[in-house]
Amino acid sequence: MKRKIISIDEDKCTGCGECIPDCPEGALQLIDGKARLVSDLFCDGLGACMGTCPVGAITVIEREAEPYDENTVMANIVRQGKGVIIAHLEHLAGHGETELYNQAIEYLIEHGLFIPDHNPAVCSPKPEEGSKSPFATCPGTAAQNIERDTHGTGQRVPSDDAPSELRQWPVQLTLLNASNPYFDNADLLISADCVPFAYAGFHTEFLQNRILIIFCPKLDSDIDGYVTKLADIFSLHTIKSITIARMEVPCCGGVRYVVDRALEKSGKTIPVMEKTITIKGTVE
Repeated sequence: MKRKIISIDEDKCTGCGECIPDCPEGALQLIDGKARLVSDLFCDGLGACMGTCPVGAITVIEREAEPYDENTVMANIVRQGKGVIIAHLEHLAGHGETELYNQAIEYLIEHGLFIPDHNPAVCSPKPEEGSKSPFATCPGTAAQNIERDTHGTGQRVPSDDAPSELRQWPVQLTLLNASNPYFDNADLLISADCVPFAYAGFHTEFLQNRILIIFCPKLDSDIDGYVTKLADIFSLHTIKSITIARMEVPCCGGVRYVVDRALEKSGKTIPVMEKTITIKGTVE
């Protein structure tokens, strides 16, 4: 059958192994210094491993593959212990895979196995049929309450006294014209949509003296179009540097994915620096 499944670019893979823990199903192993997909049966095609690959070597493609088998996966997972069972259940729930999640629970019950405490919240629906975004589902949408000190005595700078560092308009990638002259000899800040809301120092520490481009790899559907437009910007102008600002959630790894694909397509070599912001608003 033809279905979604991950693909690993062997030339790009550095063998760092960062993707392995994000595949509780056991579909990935390090073999001969490279990450390998060892079984189609174990790969659900959801791409949880993509966001942690630091070089963008993992993508989701459609090809002929053996059907994913939840019972086969569970037989492999239960041998690895409670922690891996929890990771797998939360992985399925977090990607909205209710049917597979229920199959996993049924497997545990049928085999007389203890169901460990875990977060069963389904935090986002599956992407609509035909969605082009491989980052459309992600456990990063799980609701969280962020505790703040509301009784602190620290002084806040009035907004009128804190100048904006924005140097151009528009900023959303869909609206940008790749031929705009403000890209000439520019330092770019390519940011996920959520970063300015999470990080208080966005203007002073990230945006100052940079041209801003924003998009969301999770909610925006035209990822291929984004790759093409960024590649056009890189090709038409001399870009001095690129700073990527993303959130810590896995789907936000799609920002780096789009930038890397655009650099490949343009044939340009541009220095890239990446900043990751936690949900609590700190820089990792």
